[in-house]
Amino acid sequence: MDIELIKSELEPYISQAQEYIRQIEQHVRQIPPLQIYVAIGVLLLTIFFLLIVRALKRTVSNTIVLTGLSGGGKTVLFYQLRDGSSHQGTVTSMEPNEGLFVLNSETSKKGKIKAVHLVDVPGHSRLRPKLDEYLPRAAGIVFVVDAVEFLPKCPEASEYLYDILTKASVVKKKIPLLILCNKVDKVTAHTKEFIRRQLEKEIDKLRTSRTALSDADISNEFTLGVPGEAFSFSQCINKVTVADASALTGEIQPLEQFIRERVKP
Repeated sequence: MDIELIKSELEPYISQAQEYIRQIEQHVRQIPPLQIYVAIGVLLLTIFFLLIVRALKRTVSNTIVLTGLSGGGKTVLFYQLRDGSSHQGTVTSMEPNEGLFVLNSETSKKGKIKAVHLVDVPGHSRLRPKLDEYLPRAAGIVFVVDAVEFLPKCPEASEYLYDILTKASVVKKKIPLLILCNKVDKVTAHTKEFIRRQLEKEIDKLRTSRTALSDADISNEFTLGVPGEAFSFSQCINKVTVADASALTGEIQPLEQFIRERVKP
């Protein structure tokens, strides 16, 4: 009895819905086929565009690579960024330190903050090939320089930096690079301006010697600078900046700023 009562109450609504469906069918039949095809095409293109946008958002890199010679303080910087500790300031790594985390300085912030995939690549010459595993997906590169022991290590650091700046994976993607002069809390530390000038001079020498090699030897490299002009980092295709830091004291704001410019919160 209740079922019959429900049916009788719903019957007017069902009839009205059927009438709406008939009107829609009549309206569709009156639309020229060409307009229907155009509408379907626009709909498909819109869906395709939205899928592309979503895919691009997923592929935006959140990887920052720390590299440089051994003893520069890369691993201490890694721990400062991760948990705010210096680990007594002496950390030797023979394997890459890798982690996905929100920067320690941002842990107290409210709201959703994007985690950073940070990789600390050992600076030992035998372990440097590991860098090639991470560069293709890097949003930014941090080249750490020991500001205290800079001069005796300048030629080796310049050669390593030259190799990075001429890698196809770096140049083609225009990956930004920060030269981070670490240990500036020490009295004997060199200034970032001095370090910049010395690196540019050494790279200019390397550029001259490298271009004198046969084409077979440099086939996988990009050339640096402008022919006939002294080399400067401003000539690089990818943006190169220089900043000060002290991993031991936690004065790493320029590094954090560089990371957040590459990996948006």
